[in-house]
Amino acid sequence: MNANNKNQRIIIIGAGLGGLSAAISLASEGFAVELIEKNDKVGGKLNILEKDGFTFDLGPSILTMPHIFDALFTRVGKNRADYVAFEKVQPHWRNFFEDGTTVDLTDDAEAMRQELDKLGPEAADEFARFMAYSKKLCTETEAGYFAQGLDSFWDLLKFYGPLRSLLSFDVFRSMDQGVRRFISNPKLADILNYFIKYVGSSPYDSPALMNLLPHIQFDYGLWYVNGGMYGLAQALEHLAVELGVVIRLNTEVLEIQHENRRATTVRLNNGEVLAADIVVSNMEVIPAMQSLLHSPAAELKKMQRFAPSCSGLVLHLGVNRLYPQLAHHNFFYSDHPREHFNAIFNSHRLSDDPTIYLVAPCKTDPNQAPAGCEIIKILPHIPHLDPNNPLSPEDYLAFRERVLIKLERMGLTDLRQHIVTEEFWTPHDIQARYYSNQGSIYGVVADRYKNLGFKAPQRSAEFTNVYFVGGSVNPGGGMPMVTLSGQLVRDKILADLSLG
Repeated sequence: MNANNKNQRIIIIGAGLGGLSAAISLASEGFAVELIEKNDKVGGKLNILEKDGFTFDLGPSILTMPHIFDALFTRVGKNRADYVAFEKVQPHWRNFFEDGTTVDLTDDAEAMRQELDKLGPEAADEFARFMAYSKKLCTETEAGYFAQGLDSFWDLLKFYGPLRSLLSFDVFRSMDQGVRRFISNPKLADILNYFIKYVGSSPYDSPALMNLLPHIQFDYGLWYVNGGMYGLAQALEHLAVELGVVIRLNTEVLEIQHENRRATTVRLNNGEVLAADIVVSNMEVIPAMQSLLHSPAAELKKMQRFAPSCSGLVLHLGVNRLYPQLAHHNFFYSDHPREHFNAIFNSHRLSDDPTIYLVAPCKTDPNQAPAGCEIIKILPHIPHLDPNNPLSPEDYLAFRERVLIKLERMGLTDLRQHIVTEEFWTPHDIQARYYSNQGSIYGVVADRYKNLGFKAPQRSAEFTNVYFVGGSVNPGGGMPMVTLSGQLVRDKILADLSLG
């Protein structure tokens, strides 16, 4: 810890996991940190709702790479398990297909082989070869992109060298093409393609590098936070306060004021103006540039390649029965996956036959619902808000009905008749609550033609003391990556101060 850092006042805008991680990481280096959050609790999209005896985790449901969260605690001599407990989820998830086939993913090697044998005699060997490829992608990525906080393709070339970059990251293929190099069974290809859910993109447009995601899950495991996912946000809040971070809730930053390419103050909705030596924004980059920094059109145009990820229609259902065929995590696949992804990412319309992610957390934690009841969280991906192709409330309601009918057809008998309470969110709700770019859930879309899969840089191009964290910047969306972004921004700030 550098005592001189105490003279540096850092304002962090937004207490999502990226903002909390940045606050902890910077406070641990001796900076005076104030964290400003417009909502009534920390956590950002990692949110919670208690309703009619049910406890709904409103945001992320899958936790991987626990070591990234552990690092926040061990760096300051603490043990994460003393603040929040993680529990392994098995199977990782269950895959349902229209013809009645079900396949579980698990990191138990023998059980996994038995599941793959359902897909034919060649499936297990093909899967093994694919996973070796996935491991190679992950190992290369962890060494530079994650560990060094590389922020652009040019950083990648400088770190790895041109030849190694081209060979190691399979840069000329899409994710789907990378999968089909190894996998012949269409169901298994669909399963592996849908790991793209972690970043809210399309496997047909994303770079093949995204095939590192299966190795991450199988190598680091898939976890649940005991007592509900929101417990992770509470643990980070507890640690931040212990380290001296000042957290203001129900307080909104209206503007970052600046002069001579430096942020100087932030103006709050209560009229206060706070001086800042450094500003870190956990608001997504483009909305922050538009509303907080008032960036000129020329600067915003440079950011066009960092288009928003998809959004989702989010249904949290409390039901008065149990569905024993469900695992904790479940996917109900489209019979027409390419058309499904094209609808979302190219036509910007609601899919006729969506792939549906369904979480049944009571399989691991029955206390989240009254006895004899369970929670069914349903999240089909849908387009982000498009002002040129708006969808009406009636469109979303019709899609809700289509999704529920599909689930009933695929085994969740009489689901609609058993709903006793419901929370229903559209992209408009997501945008209003979190100021996400056009209602996106996962930040920036991974598209090999638009951005090579890179997100926006963490350093502002306009201001020398403004930085960004969260799903819209590198290394990207998902709980581990946004948490890592908070640690990487600490490293960038320390490096920039040492140079300055």
